[in-house]
Amino acid sequence: MSNKQGPAGVELSPPPTGLEAEYETLFTPEALLFVQELISLFDEEVDEVLRLRASRKAHLDLSGELPKFLKSTAHIRLDPNWRVGPVPLRLRRRHVDVGDLAPCDTERFIQALQSPAQGLQVDFDDGNCPTFHNQIKGIHNVYKAAHNHIPNVPHISRAPVLMMRPRAWNMVEHNMMVEGKQAPGPLFDFGLLVFHCGRTLFANNSGPFFYLSKVENRLEAKLWNKIFVWTQQKLGLPLGSIKATVLIENVLAAFEMEEILFELREHSAGLNCGIWDYSASFVNKFGHRQAFLLPDRSKYVNMEKRFLRSYMDLLVQTCHRRGALATGGMAASLLPRDPLSDSHQRVLTTVTRLKLLEIQAGVDGFMVYDMNLIEPMQKLFQRFTEGDNQLHQLRTDVTVSHEDLLAMPLGGVTLFGLKYNIAVGVLFIDAWLTGKGHFFYRGQVEDSATAEISRSQVWQWIRHGAQLEDDQRPVSRELVVLLTSGVLRELSASCHSVRAKQRLHTAADVFLEVVLKRDFPAFITTYLNEEHTFLNAHQRTQLEIVDKSKL
Repeated sequence: MSNKQGPAGVELSPPPTGLEAEYETLFTPEALLFVQELISLFDEEVDEVLRLRASRKAHLDLSGELPKFLKSTAHIRLDPNWRVGPVPLRLRRRHVDVGDLAPCDTERFIQALQSPAQGLQVDFDDGNCPTFHNQIKGIHNVYKAAHNHIPNVPHISRAPVLMMRPRAWNMVEHNMMVEGKQAPGPLFDFGLLVFHCGRTLFANNSGPFFYLSKVENRLEAKLWNKIFVWTQQKLGLPLGSIKATVLIENVLAAFEMEEILFELREHSAGLNCGIWDYSASFVNKFGHRQAFLLPDRSKYVNMEKRFLRSYMDLLVQTCHRRGALATGGMAASLLPRDPLSDSHQRVLTTVTRLKLLEIQAGVDGFMVYDMNLIEPMQKLFQRFTEGDNQLHQLRTDVTVSHEDLLAMPLGGVTLFGLKYNIAVGVLFIDAWLTGKGHFFYRGQVEDSATAEISRSQVWQWIRHGAQLEDDQRPVSRELVVLLTSGVLRELSASCHSVRAKQRLHTAADVFLEVVLKRDFPAFITTYLNEEHTFLNAHQRTQLEIVDKSKL
């Protein structure tokens, strides 16, 4: 089938097999025109965002400087009077959201809509592999939910509120060309979601609400604000209808939290903190510096450490003094099904302890992956808080300096932690090659955030020759290759076909390629997205060789 021709300057790949009806529903002439105008207007500014990121990174590398709170925006931070727009009614009590909810997984999406969660992170980013099939299926499922076309789920005005998370700036949509360029992934996702669902969600007091991933500074927030203003005018929505929660997933953004809220103040639903993407950003920005050697995450990195605790405290203080909601990270643990088992109680105790830390810090809500954790965590909120949220907790006791935000935790590297990081990195790439954005390993859900910190740590430990606590061996190329072979043998034991085993070997090859690179790839998802076609072709070639050898 040939490419679909939309308005002048738009080319679209044909529909994936089996999704022809969904494709026709989404890519109407009106929708294509809207997305084309959106991309044409803001495409250059998206490119500028990425160039400014590279420029900032180069400046930090060349100068040796470290980020600080900006003098040029001190007037924003010092002005006590401004606030973000009022929190919409449906966002005021969102203690527990379901996270990593890739909406292309129809069964899990429906289960989440039927769950007692107060919100759903409808994730086209970290927990999702953005194949054309997954994007179309996922956006169409959101469309059906918004328009009450899914049987046996509550009306959209009563269902858990949809917090839609488009891809981050670094991702592109290979299947749409606008004026000779591949479409920015976030504008493709946002455009289709808001065009098809925005007015309906607004009419039902249920949005449109978004999560914004991997924002690094106030200028990126300012661009999203411009996009929101234009969109509302175009769709006939009142100013401030769109609300967005910004995920503070980058160390540079931690120094501009108030400025980010200020730029989005009519459209802000608050800020979110999450441990692994944020920790990985230290390696991204400063990983070549010995002073920023991040120790073993499995042993030494958690929200009780100074650099992460300071970040969470500052985020809560910043949000609440400006009338915005502060949300915590996601509990990735999977709860064993037998409620009488020791393992069930052990996991529940661990999750409870970690989430209580966030509640006591003043967060207004957080996420869980396992839906069996929703009600226990809601009860935890009710036991330790009063009312819909904790906006009254202004955290005037908090004073956070730039030294606090940059204080690396003490600790070394363990053989267990190194092997764990290798396994997570390999399995994430393997999942990606099957079109999945997350997987399960040792009682946890793992996604691109944990893959980022895993491959970041291995790259950095090789770069600095970090020594293993176990036997003082340095982490080297030779050791990582050796351990990857061992991990591969363990993981291959559970492969049930030649195809699965070959794919796993391909994933291991790509993982080694990433962690041994001279220059650190900024995002593993970008790396895989740009090489996805090659990897699939390579995989097919290898399978053909294997199949022929069996004849």
